[in-house]
Amino acid sequence: MALQLGDVAPDFTAPTADGEIRFYDWLGDSWGVLFYHPADFTPVCTTELGAVAALAQEFARRNTRVAAVSVDSADDHRAWAADIAETQGHSVEFPMIADVDRAVSELYGMIHPNASDTSTVRSVFVIGPDKRIKLTLTYPASTGRNFAEILRVIDSLQLTAEYKVATPADWRDGEDVIITPAVGDAEAAERFPGYRTLKPYLRCTVAPSRA
Repeated sequence: MALQLGDVAPDFTAPTADGEIRFYDWLGDSWGVLFYHPADFTPVCTTELGAVAALAQEFARRNTRVAAVSVDSADDHRAWAADIAETQGHSVEFPMIADVDRAVSELYGMIHPNASDTSTVRSVFVIGPDKRIKLTLTYPASTGRNFAEILRVIDSLQLTAEYKVATPADWRDGEDVIITPAVGDAEAAERFPGYRTLKPYLRCTVAPSRA
């Protein structure tokens, strides 16, 4: 059965292009992004890993560690990393997990027979410091991922984990947020002075500052 939101992300040990990774140890108390790609030396995936490499400081600013996974070997990963740096202008500094025996992919349900019996689907998992799945996204093989959207979701997840708020459609970090229905008006007045009531169920406030 595929992993669902709130499930514990499976721990694993696996080789990478730069040595062995023990997933929980590597993740520590950070947020994590685990993203699968169907195969090395493929055009869309080359641009994707280059895009993530270019955003390294943005992920670091959010205390978020990133790792890529495919069923290719560590040797293939190393050779492909050189191609990525050459064509995309950014070196891959995050782990490229080699899942040749598909053990990690099976743990995460990433071999989908309707798509391929051998390659992993183009999925993303955002994992919280509590090691639980906070977001899953799956893209078709022909469509490259929007990593700016993944950063936007991480901003929302981190804010709403700390405060009793939700983020509206198309929200960006720093914009107004919604007070959750679980917060009564008296508590809302204390927590969010000056909040606005559009409807009894729709109350807006300036975004609290993240710690």
